[in-house]
Amino acid sequence: MKAVRPRLLPTIFVLLFAAAVASAGTLQGTVINRSTGKPVPGTDVDLLSPTGGMALLASVKSDAQGNFTASNDAIGSVPVLIRVTYQDVGFNTFAPPGRPNVEVEVFNVTKDPKTINVESHVVIFQPRGDKLIGAEEYAVKNTSNPPSAFFRTEGNFDFDIPDKGSLQNVTATSTLGMDVPQASIDKGKGRYAIAYAFRPGDTNIRLSYELPYPNNAATVKLPAAYNGMRLLLVAPPGMTLTGDGVTAAGQEQGMNVFLHDPISTKSALTVSVSGVPSPQAADAGGQQGQEGNSRTEGAGQQVSLAPPRIDDLKWPLLGGLVALFALGALLLSRKQVVVASVAGPSVAAAGNPKKGAKGKRQGASVESLQETVNASLDSLKDEIFRLELRKQAGTISDQDYAREKSRVEKLLRDLVRG
Repeated sequence: MKAVRPRLLPTIFVLLFAAAVASAGTLQGTVINRSTGKPVPGTDVDLLSPTGGMALLASVKSDAQGNFTASNDAIGSVPVLIRVTYQDVGFNTFAPPGRPNVEVEVFNVTKDPKTINVESHVVIFQPRGDKLIGAEEYAVKNTSNPPSAFFRTEGNFDFDIPDKGSLQNVTATSTLGMDVPQASIDKGKGRYAIAYAFRPGDTNIRLSYELPYPNNAATVKLPAAYNGMRLLLVAPPGMTLTGDGVTAAGQEQGMNVFLHDPISTKSALTVSVSGVPSPQAADAGGQQGQEGNSRTEGAGQQVSLAPPRIDDLKWPLLGGLVALFALGALLLSRKQVVVASVAGPSVAAAGNPKKGAKGKRQGASVESLQETVNASLDSLKDEIFRLELRKQAGTISDQDYAREKSRVEKLLRDLVRG
């Protein structure tokens, strides 16, 4: 094993480095219409830098086969947002650093509101001085067949905020996994809308607002914009939350969870909120932020303190808690990267002459090792990509950004050392 690794690792990393250098500055891709399964010729393709203030890196058109090639010195070293305009709608795709080939998906556009279904609604309250911060998340699903995107320029997703509320921000998160800020359309009397192209699959709409919180108490009226939504209310321990039909449902991630049956459109739920988080709740929130998703991302993990009836709502709840991360209150969206050891069983087997033909075994181990290294490097590149986007979006503090970046860099050094 000791004889194999010194020769093997430099060769692999030289090849990987050479491939990265060769692709630096150039990005190739294909625009595919998933509604028809056919390539899209002659469409505008813009490459933007999310970490550079959305600066335009290149602007090209797809050819007759839907292919495009764009060049810029920054491509290959920074994340790239690829925006394709199709049927007057912008479709975005992210390309992490070092990924020279991408496939950009677009869809036929429909104005039919039945294309989407709003499945759940999470509301989180968090005091901040004399203000009460409200963070909400709507889980939206598009199951259209054939697949199509729902969009209206005048606004195709409505939402309400409570009386005396001041809207702070609205974002949309699709399968791309990145919160994209949205411009709000003020319709008056606390109702707003966004014009967003809902792709097939799941989309989360997140918003936040401020409410007056004099003497640490407030009565909040939550209007319903859609029928049949499962409703979860969340508040830190130490706070009191009451309302007709509101039932306590234990804790999740150190936060008190409350349930309410779906309410009909144009009706509202009135809740009374009072108090401030207990010191224990604040400490727990900090510890959870440091522990990250090592405790929250296991798909088989059960809700420990909440009754079984909300177990199926666990993931919408966790998604809703991420909205508080955008407010700087909780850090619940970290993802641990598990780096496979490059000195795995295949390498050991390759160095053992008792396990068969040595040359054949070494060839298999080289292939296995290269796959492991490539997978680990891809994971690290994706991790760096998400981290930089979170910094650009302002959803991570400078201190946490520095700590996370140091962690990822250490993983990269450990991987290179083997």
